[in-house]
Amino acid sequence: MVNYVFVFVLLATWSLAPAQDSPTDSAIAALDTSHQDPRVKRVVVRREGDDGSKSYRIPGLTVTPKGTLVACFDIRWDGSGDLPSNIDVGVMRSTDNGDTWGKMITAIDYDQHVPNSQGNGVGDPAILVDRNTGHLYIAALWSFGNNGWNGSGTGLDPAETGQLVVSRSTDDGLTWERPMSITSQIKDKAWRLLFNGPGAGIQLTDGTLVFPAQFKDSTGKASSCFIFSQDQGEKWQISPPAIPGTPLTSESQIVQRSDGSLLMTMRNETRDPQRAWSCWQWTNHLANGNWVDTRLDVPDPVCMAGLMRHPSGVLLLSNNNSNRRERMTIRYSKDEGQTWSNGRLLDPRPSAYSCIATMANGDIGILYECGDNRSTETLTFATFPLEWVVEE
Repeated sequence: MVNYVFVFVLLATWSLAPAQDSPTDSAIAALDTSHQDPRVKRVVVRREGDDGSKSYRIPGLTVTPKGTLVACFDIRWDGSGDLPSNIDVGVMRSTDNGDTWGKMITAIDYDQHVPNSQGNGVGDPAILVDRNTGHLYIAALWSFGNNGWNGSGTGLDPAETGQLVVSRSTDDGLTWERPMSITSQIKDKAWRLLFNGPGAGIQLTDGTLVFPAQFKDSTGKASSCFIFSQDQGEKWQISPPAIPGTPLTSESQIVQRSDGSLLMTMRNETRDPQRAWSCWQWTNHLANGNWVDTRLDVPDPVCMAGLMRHPSGVLLLSNNNSNRRERMTIRYSKDEGQTWSNGRLLDPRPSAYSCIATMANGDIGILYECGDNRSTETLTFATFPLEWVVEE
């Protein structure tokens, strides 16, 4: 999203594996031995150079009713920079709980050769599954010309402002329909940008589809919110900003709590080293509610984080337990997000964005950005049982 360069710093304590090692072996060899717990399995899903792309970033992850793991991400063909650029949305699938992954599928791609399109890129994806139909949805930001985070302007037309687009798959993620822009449905013309929060969306207990989202108002002020559809993605509505004042917030993730309310965790753009939180309480209709319990909690280096609800009712959060983008850590909450554990370290290396989901066998899967011994960017997938992180 915001154009921070993803710089990996080599730590002196790393045991560096030879460059010719396989992606999986070299990544795991770089881990401190104290974190090679046999209950944690890891595999590198994407590495710089795979399929000719110079970079892969922005992981999203979900599990279909068939038990298929579906990952989405940015294919950053020309380098690690943000939009505008030649970026497509990629998808990979696993039918064996993440042990192996199929070939990369290009889910959303706009023609980079269109004049004045500056790469015609689309990225920062989020993915969700409708468990009633089995359909999958990816929301992403399409930048025709300079209409990414920094260049997008007011208006609704693709030539004026970035477009929030949604693509659907009806065959378990194998093929994807032509994306549809929903910008005109939900964006205020005066805003400079509106798009999804990357990572994952959710389906509420009543069947409503929800994507976390973010916008920049007419003054450029950033705020987190969410969008929702109650007719299987045909029409979308938008919530008020989670925090209308300060701190400024952007990339977010959301879960539904046991009482039906929605808990949102947000990237804090004021550079306060803590995440922002707020809860949407509603009664008869999701559109009729208000944000409550706004607070700052959990250390964070100004980065996107993963959030999910396990079928047991435990909430899990994946983020960097540091003031830098490193030390990917898993925390849990047994009180609906009111308090969080100190966390269990999953990966001591430099790391950044992550997305987390419950797999068909009940274990936890996480797709996250991290660096290996060559300081390259990878998308690594890890799995572990719930008891690995949750204390009884």
